[in-house]
Amino acid sequence: MASRGRFITVEGGEGGGKSTQLRLLVAALKGAGLPVLQTREPGGAPGAEEIRRLLVEGEPGRWDAVTEALLVSAARRDHLVKTVWPALEAGRWVVSDRFADSTLAYQGHAGGVAQRQLMQLYRILADKFVPDLTLILDLPPETGLARAHQRRGAEDRFERMGLEFHRKLRDGFLEIARREAQRCVVIDATAPIEAVHQAIKHAVGERLGVAL
Repeated sequence: MASRGRFITVEGGEGGGKSTQLRLLVAALKGAGLPVLQTREPGGAPGAEEIRRLLVEGEPGRWDAVTEALLVSAARRDHLVKTVWPALEAGRWVVSDRFADSTLAYQGHAGGVAQRQLMQLYRILADKFVPDLTLILDLPPETGLARAHQRRGAEDRFERMGLEFHRKLRDGFLEIARREAQRCVVIDATAPIEAVHQAIKHAVGERLGVAL
């Protein structure tokens, strides 16, 4: 019987390079001989991908933060049941572009939904399950938004929510990292791509005991 895999999440504000760094990390893990699944939130399972379009496309005022939290929670449950938990049980390492910390930061710190309520929602859908390691790519929101605007596409709803929203968002991620320092590592995302990748590999190796 395969030993349980590890669950790594990559978090942060807009324009932090999550997608690039996630791909590089997955390649490094595969290079170390580990079975790896790359996924994302919202999304990562057929039903969750349908909900994703409701959340990331359209006008910023399309939903209030409570509605967003309910939608993303439904998507997260589908993602866990259909994708994440089966992969972990099969011994695969799962690397996800966003997970529950994004809900606490986006809908909580920036959106104004009480953290207590968001944690109650999370316990309903995931009980005591948490990532083995969370990498938070941190950079000033002005820098991140400038980067994000260069690649703007249909999925730009959150990018258009204004600078103050994104300042609160950054503060939220940093507060999560301070509160859960055993699980979270903050990575300076203003550094060059290769330097960020090396910092991530060091964090994964140190926290999860794998040589990359």
